[in-house]
Amino acid sequence: MSDGGQRTGESLEKTWLLDRLRKLWEREDQIFLALTLIIGALTGLTVVAFILLTERMGMRLYPVGGAPWRRLLFPVVGSLGIGYLLFRYFPGARGSGVPQTKAALYAHDGRITLRTVLGKFFCTSATLASGIPLGREGPSVQVGAGIASVLGRALHLRPEKVKALVPVGAAAAIAAAFNTPLAAVMFALEEIVGDLHAPVLGSVVLASATSWGVLRLILGNSPLFKVPQYQLVNPVEFAIYAVLGLSAGLVSVVFAKLLLGMRERFLHFPRWTIWFQPVAGGLLVGLLGWFVPQVMGVGYGYVGLALNGNMTLRLMALLVVLKLITVTTSYASGNAGGIFGPALFIGAMLGGSVGTAAHHFFPAYTATPGAYALVGMGAAFAGIVRAPMTSVLMIFEMTQDYAVIVPLMIANLVSLFISSRFQKQALYEALAIQDGVHLPSAASLQRQVQRKVVRVMRAANSTLSAETTVREALELAISSESRTWIVTDGTGVVGVVNLSKLEQEVAEGDKKLGEVLNPLVFPHVHADQGLDLALERMGTNQIEMLPVVSRADVHKLEGIVTLHDVLDSYGVTRVNGA
Repeated sequence: MSDGGQRTGESLEKTWLLDRLRKLWEREDQIFLALTLIIGALTGLTVVAFILLTERMGMRLYPVGGAPWRRLLFPVVGSLGIGYLLFRYFPGARGSGVPQTKAALYAHDGRITLRTVLGKFFCTSATLASGIPLGREGPSVQVGAGIASVLGRALHLRPEKVKALVPVGAAAAIAAAFNTPLAAVMFALEEIVGDLHAPVLGSVVLASATSWGVLRLILGNSPLFKVPQYQLVNPVEFAIYAVLGLSAGLVSVVFAKLLLGMRERFLHFPRWTIWFQPVAGGLLVGLLGWFVPQVMGVGYGYVGLALNGNMTLRLMALLVVLKLITVTTSYASGNAGGIFGPALFIGAMLGGSVGTAAHHFFPAYTATPGAYALVGMGAAFAGIVRAPMTSVLMIFEMTQDYAVIVPLMIANLVSLFISSRFQKQALYEALAIQDGVHLPSAASLQRQVQRKVVRVMRAANSTLSAETTVREALELAISSESRTWIVTDGTGVVGVVNLSKLEQEVAEGDKKLGEVLNPLVFPHVHADQGLDLALERMGTNQIEMLPVVSRADVHKLEGIVTLHDVLDSYGVTRVNGA
């Protein structure tokens, strides 16, 4: 009886415990709040480890007074070894990390695997320590977001909650990497989410503060850059800061076009070459680093010298050019690392060059070159990353000086205008498209539509094969009621044709449909886009049907949306089959 009573008591205790756990689990908001604190702390610890690991590995590989051959050997060996690891074990760890984080948020339900997190951490650490001139901040964003994703999925949170954790981890990473918690919040909302009024604002702030607190607890309150206080000497300087913004905008355009152009070439090489493609970047860095050591690594030490006016005009101007070449080549060839740090470096050298020249010709009307180097950092960041508000907050937090705000806003505005005018597509968005991932643009994120494609889309019952000849397709079209067809091949949807297109092509020869279509550019919509956009694209292309494709893979056909369905959703009745 006593044994039976004991078992009964244990059973009741177990039932009570399970009941309490079930009730706790139903409080998903409380779990989310606690998880935010945990993510902030873990991300802070991880970024601190990232900083210490890269710095100590770099000191071992490049000791003070080390032989010049190290500058040639280690970038090549490092990029070769990391290239193999990225190809063989960690394919998700390539690139900067920011486009991949946005892709996880918008195309993969917030999913970032633990393997990718580990690969990003160790591969990027080795890459940066070997002297490749990329940054650690972008990779930190993916690592922080990955930690959030892994924890959220491990606790079996709903997909919506897992996705909401991604910007939380990203903000925590930036707060620790830059020692700028306010800028981290702004970046997560401005760049990752694309909405400054996002519901995750509170969680983002909490995680950012927690991560920043961990950084201060372990490494102290040392700022990333130690800069003197600046002041505006004369109002004429506003014009010079505008010129600096113009220069930063043009450099940003060159940076983006050079990076995207080279990366597109590397992507067209055979797949089996991917594992040793990063050597192109490592070899270039090694050769240039043999003669100009300052070109190696992210170079924050040299940024500090420029901010304090301790670098010559010739060296700063030279480093702008060399960094543009080495950074874009290293990134395009597939090395793991970000563009945050390089953007700040290039901006500092550009600003220092403009400031030195201005101070030489107008010493009584201009501040020291260091002030221009500081503003140049923000202007280049705004032009390359397209996050102007983050740039302003970041520079302010670094200096804690209000005097720099107005010159910085002027330079940022000009830089952003020039960059947007000559490079229409934001860099991160363009990089994602090269990977086959279509991220929502800022305009589409701001568009508030109630009618979505997903509500009226239907299955694609019939498609045309890309192997079908134009003549065969035309004969089929004439005998069919439909006037628009989706064309597919082994990879998925590759284009859309209508009757007029077929009539035009058949006059030029009986080719196959796949030969007259561009599989990279064709009219389509995504399931989360508005019907107004679908209607606009149908009108522009004179078609009555659009393929609905995945954001993660533009060739993956999820369904179709027809003109009839769109008009019906708006309550428009077609008369006499018109």
